[in-house]
Amino acid sequence: MWWNTFLLSLREIRRNLMRSFLTVLGIVIGVAAVITMVTLGNGATKAVSDQISSLGSNLLMIRPGQRLGPVGDAAGAQPFKEADAQAVAVQVGGIRTVAPAQNAGVTAVYGARNWSTRVTGSTNAYFETNNWRLADGRIFTEAEERSGAAVCLIGATVRRELFGPQDPVGEQVRVKQFSCQVIGVLASKGQAAMGQDQDDTVVLPLHTVQRRLTGNQNVGTLLVSVQDGADAERVKRGIRELLRERRKLSENDEDNFNVMDTRQIAETLSGTTRVMTTLLGAVAAVSLLVGGIGIMNIMLVSVTERTREIGVRLAIGALEREVLLQFLIEAVVLACVGGLVGVLLATGASVLLARVMAVPYLFDPGINLLSFGFSAAIGVVFGYFPARRAARLDPIEALRHE
Repeated sequence: MWWNTFLLSLREIRRNLMRSFLTVLGIVIGVAAVITMVTLGNGATKAVSDQISSLGSNLLMIRPGQRLGPVGDAAGAQPFKEADAQAVAVQVGGIRTVAPAQNAGVTAVYGARNWSTRVTGSTNAYFETNNWRLADGRIFTEAEERSGAAVCLIGATVRRELFGPQDPVGEQVRVKQFSCQVIGVLASKGQAAMGQDQDDTVVLPLHTVQRRLTGNQNVGTLLVSVQDGADAERVKRGIRELLRERRKLSENDEDNFNVMDTRQIAETLSGTTRVMTTLLGAVAAVSLLVGGIGIMNIMLVSVTERTREIGVRLAIGALEREVLLQFLIEAVVLACVGGLVGVLLATGASVLLARVMAVPYLFDPGINLLSFGFSAAIGVVFGYFPARRAARLDPIEALRHE
């Protein structure tokens, strides 16, 4: 009985292919929209996480001032010194490396080319805390760090803008009023989560920047890499207590520095992205309901058109449940076909849009199965009322129908 009913349903669907196509179109669009939105949202969340991770492993960024952010209110706060970084590294447990850093905006010049970029003065610990790898060359020697030698490493963007395809290692680049030798090239990192180009950078020894660019011993940022498995909150408390003591703050004084945890930033941004993904998926799911209403509408029309056929079947002994099952199977088949086409369409659209948006494509079997299952459920829910109406027709009245 089931097989015969299924064949009858397919025959009726084939008899009105255009109408069947238009009926499932709403389901196709709904399923494709839900899967595409969720897949791209998952990819965006992964991209944000990767960009935050590229800043450094378990990284704490400590800046003067009471407000968080790229600038904050550091201008009115007591700056750090190199000795603060050394004290944090020695006296606070659970820390892998500490890198003092001082930034400045400059114009780098090589030959006839020039490029406005960001200079960072730091130690070799800077490359470890920020997960920098070398594409070519070497890092600073201990003597170069101590003496403030005129040597530098450049990012991929600076290399492209100043040197093009030429090998920059060993060449001299003028930074503001002095020249420095390029001893290394940093591997590309791309954009950070906030949109800045991480490869647009020149890294010099801290003492070089202090003596030749800023003219003071100030340190703008302390970059702290926490050991794997260490309690980041305990480390932050230890840093806060130590810096308050070194900056001679009383119990009633507020901190005149701030500690920013990149893991917390990653969790916050990822959480926000997930909420937006869920919201977009829910909005897209509304179109599934619209598609279900379309199926119910077409099935009601089909019942009206086939009233005499239903009357004949009932009159010659067909049971109500057989008629009910036939129309219900028609609705479910339409919904399932729409769901399957929607899944295939969403896969292609997700792969294409992920490339356009430069986010990773993450196949999620859960959302694909859920969307397909939901489309089948739509067929059952919205197909039941027309099917029940067909099954409850009076055979005599149905045979009289014109």
